[in-house]
Formats: sequence, structure tokens, C-alpha cells
Amino acid sequence: MHAILQVVPALESGGVERGTLEIARAIHAAGHRSIVMSAGGGLVAPLESQGSEHITWPVGRKSLRSLRLVRPLRDFIREQGIELIHARSRVPAWIVWRALQGMRTDERPAFVTTFHGFYSPGRYSSVMTRGDRVIAVSNSIAEYIQQHYPACPPERIHIIHRGVDPAEFPHGYAPAEAWKETFLRSLPEHARGRALLTLPGRITRWKGQLDFIEVIDALIREDHPVHGLLVGGTERRRRRYELEIRKAISERGLDSHITWLGQRSDLREIMTVSFAVLSLSRDPEAFGRVSLEALSLGRPVVAYAHGGVGEQMAALFPQGGVPPRNPREATRILSDWLKHYSPPTPAPLTRFTLQQMQRETLGVYDRLFQPESFMNSRDDRAG
Repeated sequence: MHAILQVVPALESGGVERGTLEIARAIHAAGHRSIVMSAGGGLVAPLESQGSEHITWPVGRKSLRSLRLVRPLRDFIREQGIELIHARSRVPAWIVWRALQGMRTDERPAFVTTFHGFYSPGRYSSVMTRGDRVIAVSNSIAEYIQQHYPACPPERIHIIHRGVDPAEFPHGYAPAEAWKETFLRSLPEHARGRALLTLPGRITRWKGQLDFIEVIDALIREDHPVHGLLVGGTERRRRRYELEIRKAISERGLDSHITWLGQRSDLREIMTVSFAVLSLSRDPEAFGRVSLEALSLGRPVVAYAHGGVGEQMAALFPQGGVPPRNPREATRILSDWLKHYSPPTPAPLTRFTLQQMQRETLGVYDRLFQPESFMNSRDDRAG
């Protein structure tokens, strides 16, 4: 049994946090000791319920005071016999890195980092390339690392795509009739009987809500019976952008053609009753969970084909791939599908699954536990 520590800023919500719990579950299932260190949050209880331990430390605070945690962390590593540390964010990674520098080579645990996003290039982000192994969540991220951090040896980078669980998002899933009736009744009367087009995503400019409005407007002008659904919450600092979206909807006369659903806990069900799910992020995403969840359900997706989402579309559903920032092409594809009311159906997932991600991540750990591999990686890191 090995003692494995994952370090993240907090356990509130989000893709990084969800991935932390998914790997923690796999570590525990493999018979190892799974520990997560963070500032805490709503996901601590489910983490502990699946067999992992949680240590509450303020490891995500962006302050020089965080360096005070270096020595206590070093002591913690020794006391708990930690053999591998996996850092998933930059501030925690710096704390871990500093702690490891003060340890003898023969007592230092293996160090793994995950590049979860297109971090701004520079010294602050460079810590994510200092692991014995650097996990990139997509080919796009691996290329970004090599472009901006050429000193990171390519053999140290491992591409492990994030994945979804086909059991949680089963192909052909149908929601309960009671839910379906209640949901459809909650929509404006004008929406009933129309093809629902759904754009999930938090309310922020780069998620492409304004492009979505443009697509709905064009389809309505072509006399297609569609209704748009915006699903996602708005942070306080994004209120001005929300007002901009609402103004754009009103100015185009689309108030009865687009429904703002806000944050929802039943997105899976909403996607299953949608004619198509859209992903219109104007900047490339490192991964893109929602588009993959929709594809896993067997729902057609129209997406800007760049970043991690572009990789998903090329591999799983090329029919829905659209050049980035091109709402006109997204409209053309949807218009063609609507004319025949028979959009193509994605095949069941055989790639980008949760189980594949867990297996490949634990494979990286296992190789570092092998004495020869471990010593070589530490020699590389020291150099």
C-alpha cells in the first residue's frame, strides 16, 4: 500500500475538484491510502464517504504567507510517509515544490502535476512543469506546454484525457416521464413542441452566449421551430455581462424564443430532451466536460472545434465540428438537421471515459513507484 497525497486549493465545485475525487476513489479502490489536502468545501463529505482522508490547510491562498506552510508540509510528508504528491493547481504546487527542495533525495516523494488549463506563460505557471511526471488533460495542452516551456522534457509529459462515466451518462438515457412533463410545463407556452437547443455553461463572455443568441436568431429567421435554453449560473462579477446578454435577446426580439434556466442540477435530463447541445466557447477549452457528457448520452453536439473539445469532436462526432467563432457555420449545420428532423446520433463512448482516465493516472503513479523509474525521474528533476 502506498500513501498518495493530492493537493488542491479547495473542494467546492468544478472540474479540477471533481477530477480529484474521481482519482481519490480509484486510489482507494486500488488498496492505497488516499489523502487530499485543501482548504475544504462542500465536496469534503463525499470525498471522505468514499474512503479518502481530508486534511484542511489553506494551500490555495495567493499570498506570500502561503510559504509558511512549506516547513509544516515537509514535516507532514515525513510523519505520514507520503510516497507521491499530485498537485493540481499552481499555488499548492509551489508549496509542495518548496517543501520537496528541503528534503534529502532518498526521502523525497514522487511529484506529479496536472496541467488543467492554458495557464498564462511565465515563471508562476512554470511550477506545473516541474513534476517528475506532468499530466496534460488533452493534446492541445501538451502542445501548449512544449511551446511555452521547451525546457520540460517531452518524455515527462503524459497525455491523459479527462473522461466521463458512461454509467452516469448512459447512451440513450431517457428521463422519468414525471420529470419530463414538469420540465416542459415550466417552459413558456411558445416553446412547447419546438426543437430545444441547449447551451450549458457558466455566464462568462468566452463561453459564447452571444454567439448562441446569433444562432437562434438566424434559425428563427429561417422559420425553424426552435427554442433556445441557456443553462448556467452567474457570478456576481459577471452581472454586467448577464445584462448585456439579456439586452441582446430583447433587441433581437427573442424574449419568447430563449429561456434562461440559470444554474441547474438536472442538466443531464435537460440535454436528453434537447434536439442538440451546443458548445460555443470562443477560446479553446483544455477539456470540455459538458460536450463529452452530451455525446455520452447520445445527443448530437455542435461545437467550436478547438482545444480539448475539438479533439473530442474529431474522434467521436466530426459531423458537429465547427470552425471556432463561426456561428454562421453552426447555424448551417443545425438548419440542415432541422430540415429533416433527424440529427446524426453519436456512437456509445469507447474513449474519453472516466475509467480510462483513472486507469492511466494510476499507471503513471505505479511507474513512479518502481525504484529504477523513480530514481531516474528524480535525477531529471534535480537537473
